[in-house]
Amino acid sequence: MTIVVKKFGGTSVGDVDRIKRVAKRVKRSWSEGNSVVVVVSARAGVTNSLLDRAYAIQKNPTDRELDVLMTCGEQETIALTCMALDAIGVPAVSRTGWQAGILTEGLHSKSRIREVSGGDIRKQLRAGKVVVVAGFQGINDSGDLTTFGRGGSDLSAIALAGALRAKNCQIFTDVEGVFTADPRIVPDAKKIDAINYEEMLELASSGSKVMQTRAVEFAQKHNIPFEVRSTFSTKSGTAVKKKVKSLEDTLVSGVAIDKNQVRVSIVELPDRPGAAAAVFKVMASAGVVVDMIVQNVARNSKANLTFTVPSEDAFRAEKALREHLKEGAGGKLGKSTNIAKISVVGVGMRSHSGVASKFFEALANAGINMLMISTSEIKISVAVNPEKGDDATRVAHQAFGLGK
Repeated sequence: MTIVVKKFGGTSVGDVDRIKRVAKRVKRSWSEGNSVVVVVSARAGVTNSLLDRAYAIQKNPTDRELDVLMTCGEQETIALTCMALDAIGVPAVSRTGWQAGILTEGLHSKSRIREVSGGDIRKQLRAGKVVVVAGFQGINDSGDLTTFGRGGSDLSAIALAGALRAKNCQIFTDVEGVFTADPRIVPDAKKIDAINYEEMLELASSGSKVMQTRAVEFAQKHNIPFEVRSTFSTKSGTAVKKKVKSLEDTLVSGVAIDKNQVRVSIVELPDRPGAAAAVFKVMASAGVVVDMIVQNVARNSKANLTFTVPSEDAFRAEKALREHLKEGAGGKLGKSTNIAKISVVGVGMRSHSGVASKFFEALANAGINMLMISTSEIKISVAVNPEKGDDATRVAHQAFGLGK
């Protein structure tokens, strides 16, 4: 069998007409003799609607019940997609995450894949059927439904492609591929034909909404190449793989912006060994991912510790910190503020100097103040005031000559 995995995001299956369009696209691939596995997200807006209902009933519902609720969105889509395929003469069968053998572990709403058996997918493919799988979800050892967080259907598709040893994995979305920046912010951003896992991972973790970070991590770990392309176009997209030929003088491949970041501060933290470690242990226990970190030079045996967390984790982070500080750990919780994180990414940084100076100088010339800075081997990120985020992205994009 030549197995292909095709994942369609929420905008791709946003309404009945779009689901019918997806079905026609799947039929073309199936008619060419491929064994097709389709992974789908909830229709655009459905997950948010479900969450709104949950919070209208209870301010802080349990993560377990939220997972049970949110898996409903994808289950609606798999049924509708199978109906659309059947209506045009393509035999299809739907499978939830647990029926597809996606076994998980870890926290609800952020569970991790432990194993993918595939369930009876191969059997159904041998029978000539298209298998439509609900993304974003699996089942843990206790028999509870769990979810993978926003964009989790990407992870489902990549994991299934690896487990089934698919010939290729295509991630269909509402854009034509991975761009040098968000085209909605930077009009002259251009599509990248091919990019390696490292750069894709840094762009995804820095706010690029094309792919979920964990999906790229999984693909890199298990060397599963994939392509990001548009549901609404037949043009080729962006290939993501282990190695990509590039020009020696390519310093930066792309610029990403993340507007969903909150800066959390602890003031008057005791300047003693273990104080900061205790704070981040609390964050880890609460399942909060910490990004940029700054600690100032202590004065009078007191220091200020500042770090950023995703907006959706801000409430959980503050709650955990309040409990920690009440226990006599020392320090006070400061005011949390929204920030925008701008990142420039490129493997060329490993062998070229001057990237930071060019980036910072461009921001300075535009009158944009940097609030925080963090770096990795192939990425430099700065935090700026939210209202300056789009301008900072355009400035960085122009500074490195990434436009068309």
